[in-house]
Amino acid sequence: MLRTGIAVAATTLLLAGTALAQQPAAATPPAPPDFSKVEIRTTDLGDNMYMLEGQGGNITVAVAKDGIIMVDGQYAALHDKIKAAIATVSNQPIKYLINTHFHGDHVGGNEPFGRDGATTVSEVNVKNRLAAGTTNGLTGVKTPPAAPAALPSKTYSGALHIRLRGRVADLKHIEHAHTDGDTYVWFKTANVLSTGDTFTNGRYPNIDFANGGNIKGMIAAADAYLKLTNAKTRIVPGHGPLADKAVLTEYRAMLVTARDRMAKLVKDGKSEDDVVAAKPFADLDAKWAPTELASKNFIRVVYHSLADKQDQKPLLKRILRRS
Repeated sequence: MLRTGIAVAATTLLLAGTALAQQPAAATPPAPPDFSKVEIRTTDLGDNMYMLEGQGGNITVAVAKDGIIMVDGQYAALHDKIKAAIATVSNQPIKYLINTHFHGDHVGGNEPFGRDGATTVSEVNVKNRLAAGTTNGLTGVKTPPAAPAALPSKTYSGALHIRLRGRVADLKHIEHAHTDGDTYVWFKTANVLSTGDTFTNGRYPNIDFANGGNIKGMIAAADAYLKLTNAKTRIVPGHGPLADKAVLTEYRAMLVTARDRMAKLVKDGKSEDDVVAAKPFADLDAKWAPTELASKNFIRVVYHSLADKQDQKPLLKRILRRS
């Protein structure tokens, strides 16, 4: 049964950088959101699981007998509203806050929820990206290094299991998908999957190619999710409404079509300007691109995924750590 209820500030640079992660080709940074007008909407997923929507990435809340596991935290300025929304479904403390990737509309809650006592968890590349600062590959907009208190306090590589009484969250790293530090979270007993921005429902995804993202990894993520899920699985996407396996299947088909069309253009030696002018995804735009800018952005990120040389430095670092 679905039940919907309505239940400091991040820096301007952080807001601009993360908004541009969703619309990377914008000429100028958009104005920061008016957080005073944001409402947190709560959807009951069953089995003490909830999806929260507000401003930024979707949140998953998993209630256990001795605490709460939370996936993503939106912006710092929404901490009080998010906490109040969670309090309407449980009085348990938030024990863990999982970051699905490093973009600010997902990790802005790290510092304030950390002050509340939550342990922030991420794949190791998320902490590295936040600590170093990042650059948007299409716009050149720079996001400065995060404050030490905003960095994840626990990191992992490969896979991790988080356990509370009556609740297990299985974390798995998908390499080079939306970024180089993506985590999906599988709540097997509840049949709920949280994907972060490796899956966005009803819109083209951003592929942060400058920070390790690649369309091939996005397809690999979708393949992994289709193996995990069944027709009854509730899928919480990074953005967009609650989804199911049928929606995810359609999303994967779109990614494969985009990859195959772009691969031919790249093989033919087309430039970025050439492929934008060719409008190779025009028939897909009606469903997946709300604006012309969104259409152009997706063309550009898919192009860079396939035309740019893969950065081998992260791979080299992993090899050196193991030697």
